[in-house]
Amino acid sequence: MTTLPTIAPLDDATLAQRLQQLIDNKTKPVGSLGRLEALALRLGTILGTERPVLREPQMLVCAGDHGLAARGTSAYPSDVTWQMVENFLAGGAAVSVLARQNGIGLTVVDCGVRHDFAPRPGLVLAKVAPGTADALEGPAMTDEQCQQAIANGQRIVQGLPGNALLLGEMGIGNTSAASLLLARLAGLDVADVTGAGTGLDAAAVQRKIGILREVLARHPEARTPLQALAAFGGFEIATLVGAVLQAAAERRVIVVDGFIATSAVMVATHLAPAVAQRCVYAHRSGERGHALMLAHLRADPLLDMGLRLGEGSGAALAWPLLVSACAILNEMASFEAAGVSRQEAGEVVQP
Repeated sequence: MTTLPTIAPLDDATLAQRLQQLIDNKTKPVGSLGRLEALALRLGTILGTERPVLREPQMLVCAGDHGLAARGTSAYPSDVTWQMVENFLAGGAAVSVLARQNGIGLTVVDCGVRHDFAPRPGLVLAKVAPGTADALEGPAMTDEQCQQAIANGQRIVQGLPGNALLLGEMGIGNTSAASLLLARLAGLDVADVTGAGTGLDAAAVQRKIGILREVLARHPEARTPLQALAAFGGFEIATLVGAVLQAAAERRVIVVDGFIATSAVMVATHLAPAVAQRCVYAHRSGERGHALMLAHLRADPLLDMGLRLGEGSGAALAWPLLVSACAILNEMASFEAAGVSRQEAGEVVQP
């Protein structure tokens, strides 16, 4: 049985008050930097300091195949999973470019791809099995496989440097798994949370919804987070669940990408609610269910650009905002230090 880490709530009211005072006393009208101020407060709270510094950010891209994809739930064949893993490692994918641009370390994990990869730098081989089983015929994962994937995620994060973890994934068919998890754990109709994924047309989306309804009916007993995760998959999502739990326990900043990465965070927060305090949500995906998933988590994403690529691309795009929030907190002058007059209680206060 996998031992899940203990994740304590972040409840240092004194630190939060001090951070807010520092932000309010910068040379600007109170609140004038909008959500960047809230982001600075969150980063200081997560890292437990008035002077947060983001060190050696790590992008973790977890990959796995899904047995359900053989039923036509994706516009692309499963071979694209391993081909894109090769693309990540060769530096040609969107997340590779954006991670390189922003100085983010990139680690790709084979969690359960139907392909054998040659060992090389930047690749972690943590294959539980060559793809999950067809969730319409039985559980996508056995309980033991699910626990192994979660343990793999914990172990991988333990070996990564830095204090910020960005979440990415790759797996043809994994929007189906995310939709199933959301429908079951949030109690939503699967038709409301299922979208085009990699590019299905309207008729194919309706077929996909029908298949997912059958899967939900096939697993009425899968009600707890771990039961649902095992029933619906996938290996990459389960590995990310372990990674999120470990990162939260280590008080790292967790930068959440789109629909699939958020589904892993959803499972993790159902297991340990204090995980939510460590998360920064990068963007609202164009995938249909993501807005509902964010609402379920009471999450307020930084960007809304219609992205639905996955990979961690949205997390990498949002990363400079986190860097800017820390810079504002650490480098922007106070009214006193700059010798600038300010308004307080309706009166101008001279420096």
